[in-house]
Amino acid sequence: MRAIWKGAIAFGLVNVPVKVYSATEDHDISLHQVHNGDGGRIRYQRRCEVCSKIIDYSDIDKAFEDDGRTVVLSKDELKSIPAENSHEIEVVQFVPSEQLEPMMFEKSYYLEPDSKSPKAYVLLRRALEDTDRVAIVQFALREKTRLGALRIKDDVLVLQSLLWPDEVREASFPALDTSIRISAQEREMSAALVESMAADFEPGHFTDDYQVQLRKLIEAKLEKGDSLDTDETFGAEAGEGGNGEVIDLMEALKRSLERKRGGGKPAASEDAGSEDAASGDADDDTEEGADGSGGKAPAGTVGKASGTKTAAAKSSGTKTAATSTAVSKSTATKSTAAKSTAAKSAAAKPAAKAATTRARKGA
Repeated sequence: MRAIWKGAIAFGLVNVPVKVYSATEDHDISLHQVHNGDGGRIRYQRRCEVCSKIIDYSDIDKAFEDDGRTVVLSKDELKSIPAENSHEIEVVQFVPSEQLEPMMFEKSYYLEPDSKSPKAYVLLRRALEDTDRVAIVQFALREKTRLGALRIKDDVLVLQSLLWPDEVREASFPALDTSIRISAQEREMSAALVESMAADFEPGHFTDDYQVQLRKLIEAKLEKGDSLDTDETFGAEAGEGGNGEVIDLMEALKRSLERKRGGGKPAASEDAGSEDAASGDADDDTEEGADGSGGKAPAGTVGKASGTKTAAAKSSGTKTAATSTAVSKSTATKSTAAKSTAAKSAAAKPAAKAATTRARKGA
């Protein structure tokens, strides 16, 4: 075990240095989420809603929101609270153990003596044994001031954190206020049933059947070779997949808009590109699950769709080229016609001038 915290129990004028260990652990098999199509690992990103950037843990602070206002609290500000910096487990009362409400118990920790001589540790343990009482303590752990109970288990001091009184809800159920009549025979039968099932509690006799069956299922799939190479289920980095950077539809549209504003391309072309991006995402959604099993469409179908799009693109390119050529020829024809008209006009002017001169001489 690894100590999660160090402190000291303040028992009157006696100081008991201790190390704190988690006394419990989760035995559930750890599972993570994957894409059912290719087994790729599903990861979540810490994305800021204002700047849309992915944020590192080191740049994350905590905040409190109330009535439309948000108060940001930095790590240094939280550490400046005196209770957070305290490493003292202060004993405030010694109470009978039966007075503790089990519902208030939260989490258990083992306390190990953290000094060359464990005499003070043993003294406190003996005091609890001799008086048959539990020590109520206050301490701070993981940015929270806590209430706790100090008791003994197998010669080890155990610290059990307790919920604060206002954290335990009050049970109020109108149905229980109704007057119910129970006969003596019903009470006798229920008592007989309890007696038939009476036993001493031995935790070792109980097992988590679900986890046992889950482990058997995993082992059976491994034996059949029904597994993936773990390296193939991870992307290059967080936020990246096997095919490169992950870009959602909004990001694609945003980039398209930026190119439209500053790239110098015609608006129609950019809009077409945005529509292609949107329709591409829509096509992917349509293809996935088309067979009713949640998988992608057959490779041949995708290939045909790609071929159709390519052919359409070529056809579009041919039409555009043809249109450009026709426009060029039309322009050239108009230019030639204009030049011919100008030449005829220039030739007609000297002839008209000569005819006028001859008419004057004859007169």
